[in-house]
Amino acid sequence: MNKLTMDNITLYSKLAILPDHLKSEVSDFIDFLAIKEKNKHRKKPVFGSGQGMFVMKPSFDEPLDDFKEYMP
Repeated sequence: MNKLTMDNITLYSKLAILPDHLKSEVSDFIDFLAIKEKNKHRKKPVFGSGQGMFVMKPSFDEPLDDFKEYMP
């Protein structure tokens, strides 16, 4: 057996003796670590990379009809 296989068996043995409520916590922690590892390899966005993806209408700053009764 290689060392990695032995480590998995050791981890499984330790997990097997835990009560169910702690097994649930271990499962949640494993999910957290998997997401953390996945996000580690994600490229960070570069400033300005979304340029041109969104267009604001010229009337964006105009008052909304729904609020006319509240405006002077």
